Amino acid sequence: MAEQPTCSCGANEQKRIIFPCAGQANTGQLTNLAALQLTEEGYGSIACVALLAISAESLVANAKKVDEVVILDGCPMLCAQKIAEAQGVPVGQHLIMTELGITKGPSKSYTNDDVETIVDACWKGAGRKTCPEPKKAGGKDGGCGCGCGNTC
Repeated sequence: MAEQPTCSCGANEQKRIIFPCAGQANTGQLTNLAALQLTEEGYGSIACVALLAISAESLVANAKKVDEVVILDGCPMLCAQKIAEAQGVPVGQHLIMTELGITKGPSKSYTNDDVETIVDACWKGAGRKTCPEPKKAGGKDGGCGCGCGNTC
C-alpha cells in the first residue's frame, strides 16, 4: 500500500465514498471486492451505486460534500460514472478495471492479485485528475486550499 502524500496544513484525513459498479462480470465483481478492501484499509467507505441511481437523498447529499468520490467501473460501459454524473456528484477518482489490464470475463474469473492491482491503483491515485495549477491559499477548487499542490 502506498503512503498518502502529506499536506503542510495538517488536513490529511480525506473523507471518501467509493462506488463500485457491481456488474455481473468478473470486472464488476472485482469492483466490489476492491471497494470492501479499501474500506477495511481506511481509504474510504463503500456505498451502493444502486441507491445513488435512485437518487437516495442522504446518499446524494453526502456524496456531494465528501472530499472525494471514487468510482470503480468494471468496463468501458462506465455505468457507475454515468450514475454519479446523472446525480450531479463530482468524481475525484475514476478507475476502469479493463484499463488496469484485467480482461472482462465470467463472474468468478479473477484472482486475489486482481483485487490487489485495483487497491494499489486507488492508493496511488491512478484514476485521479490533477489540478492544472497549484492551489492558492483560500482557493475554491476543493481540497485544503493551502497551496500544497494536492490533486483536485
